[in-house]
Amino acid sequence: MTQHDALSLPAHRPGASKQAPEAPADTGPSRTTRPWTPALLYSLGFLTVYLLAVCTPWGQRAENALFGLGIQGGEAAWIYPLSGSAYGSTPLPPLELSAQPTVLVGLAVLVVLTLVRRCWRQGCTALGVALLAIGGKEVFKSTVPRPDLVGAPENLLDQGFPSGHTVIPAALTLAAVLVVSPRIRPYVATAGVLWLACIAAATATMGGHRPSEVLGATLLACACYGLATWLLPPAAAPGATRSPRTLHVTALASALIVAVVSGARPDTLTRSLVSAATAFLCAALVWYAAVGWPAHAARRTRPARD
Repeated sequence: MTQHDALSLPAHRPGASKQAPEAPADTGPSRTTRPWTPALLYSLGFLTVYLLAVCTPWGQRAENALFGLGIQGGEAAWIYPLSGSAYGSTPLPPLELSAQPTVLVGLAVLVVLTLVRRCWRQGCTALGVALLAIGGKEVFKSTVPRPDLVGAPENLLDQGFPSGHTVIPAALTLAAVLVVSPRIRPYVATAGVLWLACIAAATATMGGHRPSEVLGATLLACACYGLATWLLPPAAAPGATRSPRTLHVTALASALIVAVVSGARPDTLTRSLVSAATAFLCAALVWYAAVGWPAHAARRTRPARD
């Protein structure tokens, strides 16, 4: 063996063959595991709901007919004493005059969580989601007024698309998911969807907004969240978190119960069921955006084991 051959041979190291292959340095979600599809689907859903329910005569007639069922106003709703509409009652945030304080408190909580956990990118993104969704609602409602295609009564022309009271819990819940610890993220999402189910059902059943306006507000918040998580760097994007399998069923079942109770009216079963179904759909959309979609993406991209 020549000197050149001896130098070219790899040096033998004891135990080298027993070493495990080195794990990849970056195990966070990549751009392929965070596609832009959710943001696009939520945006298309928002536009579809608006075009079908607001910009067509049959869509307007269908929703306006709900206001003719039962007693006019929200006094008959079970949740009316907690809505803040009754004299001297304290409203559930963010109903009635508590909307602006709820937004301010929510933003303050996001700032505190960002400072405590020092998650600067996630914190700024969470603030962006909340401000973009709530501010986008104001811009859309002011620049795209509701057309009257069926000669509706004047009291039915005041509501706008989307619902401001609904977008607040949806946006704040999705924003909080970005900054809390991964261990408690599913539980924060659970509390958020229960809050959203209550407010969405109450808003719809008391006549504050039509079902399409409640659903559109939730889709707007989900679209902002989907866009924000796609734009985040892979290391900062929220990934799938381990949670009890029963939590998914428990969260959605609880949201359904809250939606049914909050939307109940003794004077009309149809209006109660429509309000509850709309609120549950809103809760399911936020839950899927915050917990369901990351878990689904992680299962699809999980590397095969040898």
